[in-house]
Amino acid sequence: MFAEIFSILFQFADVFAFLVLAAAGLAIIFGMMGIINLAHGEFITCGIYVTVAGVQQGLPLPVAQALGALTAGIIGVILERTVIHRLYNRPLDSILATWGISLIVTQGMLVTLGSSWAGIGTPEGSFQVGEYTFSSYRLVLFAAAVLVMLALYLLFMRTRYGVLARATMQNPQMARALGVRTPWIYATSFGVGAALAGLCGALYAPTMTLIPTMGITFIVEAFVTVVVGGANVLIGTVPAAMVLGAIRTALNAWQGQIIGQIGMLIAVILVIRVLPEGVSGWLLRRNR
Repeated sequence: MFAEIFSILFQFADVFAFLVLAAAGLAIIFGMMGIINLAHGEFITCGIYVTVAGVQQGLPLPVAQALGALTAGIIGVILERTVIHRLYNRPLDSILATWGISLIVTQGMLVTLGSSWAGIGTPEGSFQVGEYTFSSYRLVLFAAAVLVMLALYLLFMRTRYGVLARATMQNPQMARALGVRTPWIYATSFGVGAALAGLCGALYAPTMTLIPTMGITFIVEAFVTVVVGGANVLIGTVPAAMVLGAIRTALNAWQGQIIGQIGMLIAVILVIRVLPEGVSGWLLRRNR
């Protein structure tokens, strides 16, 4: 009995980690900055490929993962300064621009790197509970998801940069009038979001089959988690991931992964219908 309960909790933790890590970067870029970033999956793919390349060149896995996140962040800053900074308050234009970037990157990777790459294998081994065997690395991913959300909360709620960033997102004209360097805030915030996407890819690199189109595996879950979380992404992302993770885990155990994914998307539609401001809007109303 204990083994069955542990198996269900382990699956929930795995789904929760996937949703949080996939959504963390998008929570900043889409949830806070208002950019509908359809190239989010390509930032994740960047983290995956850089991590695998680093390991294949002899770097330790944690160093290669840090390099993958850093590379995605630097590319994000460059992209924001060259393209994205013209698209604030222009959601339709941001969709077209980031979709175009996504297509360019995907096709460019297919041409230059080929349709597949050798992976690096999952580290950390496994452990057994009863008759079930579990991957130890999945626990690392769960711990990483918790640490990422804690770090985001501390960054945006407990630091001077976080105050300036939130002020810039809420009222850029007033922030600029008060002397805030809003272009720098936008660039660094977009870079942080891109770095978190790269970190997600870097963490999941050992578990993935490498193909240039793998970003689509993450982007749907990322968007639905951020949308269900609502406007205040620092409050809403974790509860949204918990709700969606519980629904998907239950349906996975009942009818398999396909039904789990379909059920999660149906749940998203129902949540948006009942809570149009998302989970964070509901939580803020209850605390007033």
